Amino acid sequence: MSVQAGADRASNLVRRSGPSMLIGGGLVLALAFFGLVSVIWTPYPSDAMDVLAKLKPPSSAHWFGTDHFGRDLLSLVMGGAWTSFSVGAAAVAVGLVGGVPLGLIAAWRRGGLLSAAIERSSDLIFAFPAILTAVLVTAVYGPGAGNVIAAVGLFNIAVFARVTRGAAISVAARPFVMAAIAIGRTQTAILLRHILPNIAGALIVQGTVQFAIAVLAEAGLSYLGLGIQPPTPSWGRMLADAQTFMFVSSWQPVFPGLAIMLAVLGLNLLGDGLRDLLDPRGRDRRAGR
Repeated sequence: MSVQAGADRASNLVRRSGPSMLIGGGLVLALAFFGLVSVIWTPYPSDAMDVLAKLKPPSSAHWFGTDHFGRDLLSLVMGGAWTSFSVGAAAVAVGLVGGVPLGLIAAWRRGGLLSAAIERSSDLIFAFPAILTAVLVTAVYGPGAGNVIAAVGLFNIAVFARVTRGAAISVAARPFVMAAIAIGRTQTAILLRHILPNIAGALIVQGTVQFAIAVLAEAGLSYLGLGIQPPTPSWGRMLADAQTFMFVSSWQPVFPGLAIMLAVLGLNLLGDGLRDLLDPRGRDRRAGR
């Protein structure tokens, strides 16, 4: 009976979220799995060079072929998945830790000087796109994973602060929050026990969007030579290396480019599915019902 109930719940979940979450979640999980596996195993060491096997096309020995140093492209793509997902997760975590408290404060103190300062600071950060902010930070402080995370995380703080503020203001007007205020609950208790749990869905959905942006930013910076540095694998740097040899080994840019596309596509589809799951009314409006 419990198995049937579990199957019914799973079926209901699929029906509410639509195919977007299944497809997106499948793509994200597959790439994350390859990234985790690369930590302990890859077909070849990602930094192992074999000049006698350079620019080899895909074969049984090297499924994705080799680059101009003779490195196995499949191993590099797997390692790049770990790099992209770890940088993306860290950048989103920075945004959540820094932006959510600021957004809650701005919502609770709206109309005050502190709220206005938070809003204007967010507007200032929004004046610079995430990739431009990352370029500026890495140009000043040098390339590296830490600076990429800091730059993208700074932009994410402004994003999550604004999303949190808007969602919290909406929830704060609901009767159960008014009741909590009337019985004398502290501001901290109201924010943490009543408002934050009710805006978690919006934050999760926004997190998937910012994760995709972070993956693109890391790839773009690495492509420009301002991101992850050798010997750490990176999809963006693989594309930069491949462009010189595109007419000699046309397969070389295909696999890192495809990995970036699938990661961003998967994260965006996952976000759409979560939005439909967590906000059925929004799904019905988009469907015209």
